[in-house]
Amino acid sequence: MPDPPDDDDEDDDDLGPGPDDGDPPRRAQRVTLVLTDCDGCLTDGGVFYGPEGEVMKRFSIRDGMGMVRLRNAGLPTAIVTGERSPAVARRAEKLRVEAYLGVADKLAWARAFCSDRDLTLAELAFFGDDVNDVPIMRAIAEAGGLTACPQDAMPVVQRDAHYLARVPGGHGAFRDFAEWLLERRGVAADGGFDPG
Repeated sequence: MPDPPDDDDEDDDDLGPGPDDGDPPRRAQRVTLVLTDCDGCLTDGGVFYGPEGEVMKRFSIRDGMGMVRLRNAGLPTAIVTGERSPAVARRAEKLRVEAYLGVADKLAWARAFCSDRDLTLAELAFFGDDVNDVPIMRAIAEAGGLTACPQDAMPVVQRDAHYLARVPGGHGAFRDFAEWLLERRGVAADGGFDPG
């Protein structure tokens, strides 16, 4: 497991190599919903298979707490994945977040989702890690929304991220992004805990 980052070296606007429009705090203020991919973001990208297929995935408890902290700050999280994994559905149920499984075209899904709920892409944050996340990340960024990725995301994804997490996927990367986002919205890192 990677060493935790040294907070003393953290820059207030610790942007990844992606689109630095100089205004991530304004983008952070517009966010009303945080979307995340699962494999490679909430997991390390690995999966255990047995004779019956997928057996299990490993999730970071810290990422789950990141979702709780976002929810407590008024920012719901949803998981959007191309996989149809019972493990993902169960993890989402445990965390009390929505899970959208089997989504092949995340951008088309996001446009329809926003249309149904009177949202815009500018109100979304998306946390992705691989080439299938690039279209939704680019569209969200172009609309004025916020994008982020784990430290070990594919280079093309890193180029489209406003924030590059300091740790790899499945090792607290989503939590790192959640804390960065909350800080830019004025929520203290030691904010009150309400598991509800």
